[in-house]
Amino acid sequence: MANSSGRRTASRIVAGIGAVAAGSLILPGGIAHAEPTKEEVKKKISDLQKEAGKIVDDYNAAKEDYDTAKKKYDGLDKQVGDEEERYNKLRNKVAEFASANYRAGELDSPTRVLAADSPKDLLGKSADLGYLSDNQKTQLDEFEGSTERLIKLKKESKDALKETKGEKDKIEKKKDKVEDKIDKQEDLLAEFPDADPASGGNDSGQSYNGSASGNAKAALDYAYAQLGKPYVYGGAGPSGFDCSGLTMRAWGAAGVSLPRTTYGQVGAGQSVSRDALQPGDLVFFSGNGHMGMYVGNNQMIHAPRTGKNVEVVSLSGYWGGQYESAVRP
Repeated sequence: MANSSGRRTASRIVAGIGAVAAGSLILPGGIAHAEPTKEEVKKKISDLQKEAGKIVDDYNAAKEDYDTAKKKYDGLDKQVGDEEERYNKLRNKVAEFASANYRAGELDSPTRVLAADSPKDLLGKSADLGYLSDNQKTQLDEFEGSTERLIKLKKESKDALKETKGEKDKIEKKKDKVEDKIDKQEDLLAEFPDADPASGGNDSGQSYNGSASGNAKAALDYAYAQLGKPYVYGGAGPSGFDCSGLTMRAWGAAGVSLPRTTYGQVGAGQSVSRDALQPGDLVFFSGNGHMGMYVGNNQMIHAPRTGKNVEVVSLSGYWGGQYESAVRP
């Protein structure tokens, strides 16, 4: 996605340069076009980071809903299969005693019995159920109950499938929104490359050599092993990550379960002040729309945005200005 997006961005920028150049010469009414300042562009970048971060979190929440609905559907589908097996076994038993009673002249054709909506009703109309043994009556009741359950389960399964489709449609809409916001963000960043808050990030997996110990070290070991892997919105590994996907998996490797979204993780631990940060702490930025993991020496590891890779960056400069809070899982 990064390469195709980059090509699209380059094309737009080239076209945009011509348009801007022309527009900057003469505008209706003789008003000269004012180029945005670096600070104005940085503010736009910050606003887009917040907006895109919110959409990514919404996407993750919708993805969780989709997974839940899909799991429910798969479970119901299995139940239908189990119930169909039970149904067929009971059907064969009912067919056996229906055929036997038909041969004895006590019942209409067994084909009519098994084709009826309610075999028990047909049996009742055809003859007195008194000729059936207690065991046969029990089997007949079970058969009727199994039929009703099967119909109910199939309806629930169909409803779950419909719900799954709705969740998938919602995810696709959020996906389109994220891609649009990221495209705009890349255009702005391309105008001022030195304003890019996520430079570098080309290092491949490494080992953490800092001062952390215990669970924090295990989490950072995992995070460092992901260095160089691409940002993928909604990604939680192993091939790519978004910001909260990386921290969730990292702390998961340490045996600590964290919520999937940034907004969930900001409340999943003990709040710590910036001057008390320790390696492994979760750090949050831009209205809690982005996050990373503190590694020590005023640095963090994070998955920045689409087109970038998991990287270690300074908490000074851009990220220092966007800093919001921190928690210790």
